[in-house]
Amino acid sequence: MDLHILFEDYHLIAANKPAPLLTQAPAGVPSLEALIKAYMKERYHKPAGVYLGVPHRLDRPVSGVVLFARNTKAAHRLAVQFQKHQVRKIYWAIAEGDVQPEQGTWTDWLRKVPDQARTERSVPGEPYAKEATTEYRVLKSQEGLTLVELIPRTGRMHQLRAQAAWRRFPILGDAAYGAARSFGPPAKLPRDRVIALHARSLTFTHPVRKELITLEASAPLWWDEWAPPR
Repeated sequence: MDLHILFEDYHLIAANKPAPLLTQAPAGVPSLEALIKAYMKERYHKPAGVYLGVPHRLDRPVSGVVLFARNTKAAHRLAVQFQKHQVRKIYWAIAEGDVQPEQGTWTDWLRKVPDQARTERSVPGEPYAKEATTEYRVLKSQEGLTLVELIPRTGRMHQLRAQAAWRRFPILGDAAYGAARSFGPPAKLPRDRVIALHARSLTFTHPVRKELITLEASAPLWWDEWAPPR
């Protein structure tokens, strides 16, 4: 699998994760983390192994920007930025239906379903309920589908997927949240299915140089005419 590096210096490395590759996985299971470690081991001649901090992740069927830390100092400082919601994330999603109004904010309470990799709607005060907020705007609509820009203000599990589905705009290909249509290349196994959700950009403060950095990842080829100009 080709590795598309978006940024690299002594402290950080970022890549455009293809779907349905895992961000992180146990040894022997293909993942973006493993690909980058192999790349760094060869590039920098590190026979003893490679350190890689993972401050955030993307779901398996989602593509886009993933940022890693190359040392513990950078890892700690990035983790703080993500925990305090100081990192700006922008996603593109193709949703089923006509998303209305054309811009606004989605606010919900949600919680992880015990022993399942999914989120369910909740209410304030319910055990493990957490508030989720996402800003959105419509970029394009055609043939019963809508391209939406999503900016999450919180970082809950499956937040964007669940919030879109609860408004009857499931993300294309996301059968786990009620999508009726498939998306992307044919998949031999359910785990290999992809959905029309792409982490377009990530803006953060460099952990050492303290400058603001924005990384952008082009959408996969199967987005065709849906992706705005690269």
